[in-house]
Amino acid sequence: MPKYLYKAVKLDGESIEGELEAPDEATLVRQLQAEGLIPLATRSSAGLRARFGRAKRRRVSPREISILTRELATLLEAGMTLDRSLQILVDLTAEEHLVRMLADLQERVRGGASFSSALEMQDGQFPRLYINMVRAGEASGALDQVLERLADYLERLAELRQTITSALVYPSILLVVAGLSVIMLLVFVVPQFTMLFDDMGEALPLPTQIVVGTGDLFRNYWWAMLVFIATVAVLVERWMQNPVIRNRFDHRVLDLPLFGDLIWKMETARLCHTLATLLKNGLPLLSALTLAKEVVANRKLFALLNEASEDLKHGRGLAAPLLRLEVLPELALQMIRVGEESGSLDEMLAKVASIYDRETRVSVQSMLTLLEPILIIGLGVIVAGIIISILMAILGANELVF
Repeated sequence: MPKYLYKAVKLDGESIEGELEAPDEATLVRQLQAEGLIPLATRSSAGLRARFGRAKRRRVSPREISILTRELATLLEAGMTLDRSLQILVDLTAEEHLVRMLADLQERVRGGASFSSALEMQDGQFPRLYINMVRAGEASGALDQVLERLADYLERLAELRQTITSALVYPSILLVVAGLSVIMLLVFVVPQFTMLFDDMGEALPLPTQIVVGTGDLFRNYWWAMLVFIATVAVLVERWMQNPVIRNRFDHRVLDLPLFGDLIWKMETARLCHTLATLLKNGLPLLSALTLAKEVVANRKLFALLNEASEDLKHGRGLAAPLLRLEVLPELALQMIRVGEESGSLDEMLAKVASIYDRETRVSVQSMLTLLEPILIIGLGVIVAGIIISILMAILGANELVF
């Protein structure tokens, strides 16, 4: 008989792990329950060894999770069982890493595990928020509806990310092209004039010396500059992993003009989308807020939401602590208060999320409207400075000759 690893909890709360032989996972679960244990997770030992023997599992992208969620919701709404729906997805999916994941989910569901538990055993492929929403859907007997809302939620977040990413493509290309143009000018064009300046020595104007020196730096020490840039990038990444530095940065970034406002609106849209979806799935407000705040990336806002959660535990509602702490923009806070008073908080949160989705797009366009001419003018100023420095040296050479 195959061997299975298991994790279970005793009635006194003690967690235990072990390995047992059983015909299948369902039999193993019943055997553990008969011994007075509460099974938390089971896994085939052979399957585990096989997985460790393979290369590292490829991550499932948010887009792939969104598509699979939509397809699974559609199949369940059509009257298919969960087992049959997963089998159809296995047959229709071409990507090998998705096929392996779906087959593993199906195997666990067939073995008696709940769908949420099967998702939880996928080595962190699915976010905790996703798993808890599925668990709520299983408890309410409306898994198909929950998956439908989950798919809508994931698509809205993907659309918001796509809007910002697409908006940043043009200025990013412009910035790269501008940088490469300046480097090529310094490396290939400026050296053509240096022969004219060799006999001038210190007579070179200071701006010309700076331009020529910068060109020599790029031409002779480009590898050192790449190493320097890579080192700085690694150091910045490590500094941002430091909680103290990250908190300080997140506090200050919200005070920046335009950019801070964009971050605030984007976080508001993401939080309200998540909170509205969780409430529609039947989660209590405190549990929903505890899960929803995990999607907030800014540490300052996260800390304020933690404080609001503590107020909520003491029965002070949601709108009052949010208003007191000024976690969200004024319009969002007022709409949340109206929704709480009218008993339609989930619907009002969805409206707030839609409003700030649009506000985020408007803020991005406003930033780009300012950023594009700044980049163009900046490139023009740099090129003009290089040309003027060369002309200054040429004019100085002519004065020495005559």
